[in-house]
Amino acid sequence: MSEWLILVINPGSTSTKVAVYKNEKEIIQKTLRHDAREFSAFENIAAQYGFRESVIFDFLKENNITADDFNAVVGRGGLLTSMEGGTYRVSRQMCDFLMAARGGEHASNLGAVIAKPIADKIGVDAYIVDPVVVDEMEPVSRISGHPLFVRRSVFHALNQKAVARLAAAKLKKKYEECNFVVAHLGGGISVGVHKKGRVVDVNNALDGEGPFSPERSGTLPSGQLASLCFSGKYNESQVFDIIRGKGGLVGYLGTNDLEVVDERIKNGDNKAKLALEAMIYQVAKEIGACAVALRGNIDRIIITGGISFNKSIVSKIKEYIDFIAPVEVYPGEEELLSLALGCLRVLNFEENAKEFFENGGI
Repeated sequence: MSEWLILVINPGSTSTKVAVYKNEKEIIQKTLRHDAREFSAFENIAAQYGFRESVIFDFLKENNITADDFNAVVGRGGLLTSMEGGTYRVSRQMCDFLMAARGGEHASNLGAVIAKPIADKIGVDAYIVDPVVVDEMEPVSRISGHPLFVRRSVFHALNQKAVARLAAAKLKKKYEECNFVVAHLGGGISVGVHKKGRVVDVNNALDGEGPFSPERSGTLPSGQLASLCFSGKYNESQVFDIIRGKGGLVGYLGTNDLEVVDERIKNGDNKAKLALEAMIYQVAKEIGACAVALRGNIDRIIITGGISFNKSIVSKIKEYIDFIAPVEVYPGEEELLSLALGCLRVLNFEENAKEFFENGGI
């Protein structure tokens, strides 16, 4: 097996996570934090790419890492057009799309934009892996209930697919041979139906659909939502704040911190207890619905994401669902490792790199 040195870049709103991997082994990793004042000179997120690139080169220099030794550079995928899952070669067309924020503005857009010029300087390819816009939904799962609305796939694709591959390997099978229900529990919650290597149904976690989460409202009663929109009390921006950011546990309890919620419950706060139980209940119901989509033919139910470190929450979810299929728990989300492994699959010829086309995925 060849030894590959991979530079991994994961931009966040106030930080840039950088790591160096030799094959699947992490050599070094650091979160480069940015002061808000450093970004004040930039008119938008896209304009930050030069600054972030220079910070990454400073990090490499400080650690005596020679950029010319890298075999590939991989960045977090951003808000592109809907596309199949997989590892994509970063092209100029992709960077132009992200720089113009045609799919929306988000810090993850910078993953490809930063990776491409670094890769070009050292003469290697840049990649992204399983961006949030991965869309493999089947036609029947796109139908919303009214022709003016189409269900969209926006979810934690990178982590969901990574843990599904781990679960498949544990079963000594390929991901493409398995059926899984994967529940990613974080600030947002997504529950996906993984059918033979494709996520054929999933809630739109970006828009806060599905179960409510620590900070998103989940699928709300449509009649009440319509009335609220035309009540004159809220503008469009405020309604979106209710749906994502100020909904869920934030809306009910004023916090998205589960440690705070747990402490309140220990101190006899019945409102906090009911809100948390309701979130657990909704997650379990969504997993049950996904089990129906697979007609009960499920190899494993997988629970992942930051909340899955909370053993009490996981245990209570299991009480609802463990009759359906065996449950595996993969706490957290190893984004840097997942990006490196996606790149490694291409370098080792285990899969082919895909190409991005603006008019629709691949």
